[in-house]
Amino acid sequence: MQGVDLSPIGLFLGASVVGQAVMAVLFLASLWCWVLIIEGAVSVLRLRRAVRQARAGAALTKSLSAVAAAGDEEARRRIPGETVGEVRSRISDGMARAARELLTRSEGGLPNLAVIASVAPFVGLFGTVWGIMSSFAAIGQAQDTSLATVAPGIAESLAATAYGLAAAIPASIGYNRIGAAYARLGQEMASFVEERALALIARPAQIAPQIAPQVMPEVAREDAPRRRAETP
Repeated sequence: MQGVDLSPIGLFLGASVVGQAVMAVLFLASLWCWVLIIEGAVSVLRLRRAVRQARAGAALTKSLSAVAAAGDEEARRRIPGETVGEVRSRISDGMARAARELLTRSEGGLPNLAVIASVAPFVGLFGTVWGIMSSFAAIGQAQDTSLATVAPGIAESLAATAYGLAAAIPASIGYNRIGAAYARLGQEMASFVEERALALIARPAQIAPQIAPQVMPEVAREDAPRRRAETP
């Protein structure tokens, strides 16, 4: 009996048309999975660096300019009878909306990783079932239950399972790790928004003239507990 080639290419070439189609789909899904993982990791690292640099006082990067512009626009808007606290809340809300839009865009194909992680094993299972069916069909045609009769179908079914797991496991790990990184980034972004809103209302030239005289005492009163906590 000739040995069965257990390499990925050999298993693909030895499979039936349906098995080859399943393996091809899973192989493309695996490639797409790695593209999404690399894209998501680079995006989250780049945005996290931009947020930390902005919180450290460096110049805003292009990715954060829309968030800062939303805050500047809200700070310049005039609403009669508005208090300092309401101005700060409105600035924070405007920047938070822009920040959520930025995070949504930067996440890109992250939801697709969840799709690959959940669907790929079932596609591989379909290939597994098809290979077992082929083995039973071969037994019926040959009237022989020897290993030589069932080996091709069993090898095809196991190869489809392996292809499915090769696509699903990295997708699942990538989705969870990158998703957790975006959750931490969202917290850092929220801190940046609050700090930026406080800085805007602390500059009377940036806000409506009718509330400017109220700003500095209010900001000093809100910032005093934090300064006392930071003093050794």
